[in-house]
Amino acid sequence: MATSTARSSHRANGSRRPLGLVPTGVLLLGAVYCLFPVSWVVVAATKTSGELFSTSTFALGTGFFQNLADLAAYREGVFWMWMLNTLLYAGGGALLATAIAAVSGYTLAKYRFAGRDLIFNLLIGGILVPAVVLAIPQYLLFAKVGLADTYWSVLLPQLLSPYSIYLARVYAGAAIPDALLEAGRIDGASHWTLLTRVAMPLMGPGLVTIFLFQFVAIWNNFLLPFIMLGDDGKFPLTVGLYTMLAAGANNPSLYNLILIGTFLALIPLIALFLTMQRFWRTDLSGGAVKA
Repeated sequence: MATSTARSSHRANGSRRPLGLVPTGVLLLGAVYCLFPVSWVVVAATKTSGELFSTSTFALGTGFFQNLADLAAYREGVFWMWMLNTLLYAGGGALLATAIAAVSGYTLAKYRFAGRDLIFNLLIGGILVPAVVLAIPQYLLFAKVGLADTYWSVLLPQLLSPYSIYLARVYAGAAIPDALLEAGRIDGASHWTLLTRVAMPLMGPGLVTIFLFQFVAIWNNFLLPFIMLGDDGKFPLTVGLYTMLAAGANNPSLYNLILIGTFLALIPLIALFLTMQRFWRTDLSGGAVKA
């Protein structure tokens, strides 16, 4: 009886295996689709102007270091200023947005107060509003108070992210046991102590995810700085490379600089994901007290 059961189970597993190849194949196709443009940029960044238009698509070139030197010399190194600006916008904006999302999400998840559900519903509604709809009103507001064409005009609109607050609320509700907070209150812990000593460590993996989402969103943001900024010394990489692309219509030699600049713009994002991905593997209940 046991033998027949084992055989039937083996046959059932064997019949399922071919079906398991379908999702794997779909994932591989998706990976190829996403990585193809990136791989093309990496290869194209190594080519000289002549090689870019005369060699095959994925043939490595010989001009990588010359392209780096030309990019560094372009307009007295303005590319590195754009890189620093982008690090300021993305790094500072992501840190502040994550802190605001952590406090807001924790408060909405673990405290009862009048209007809590209304605030949360408004946040959900804010997720549905496209950023492009708010760009012009935001510019008019900042121009009214004299903050247009400043670093603040790019930083401030990105500090409050409804989606990040929503993620923080969901994560706080799942990762922080109410019994743990109650035990802290019995021991005399203040609200600030509970937030910094209990809630934040348990929310760590979720906050890392929120930080990464915010960092990538701000790093890749084009429309907001394009509308807000007029001084190219304050441009991020997205707007700076766009101005180079527009100038490349009359100066094709800039295409090599655009490609090597795009390649360099990818490196911080890849490095950030590779160094912080281990936090995603942390269990939601990691560090919590088990009954």
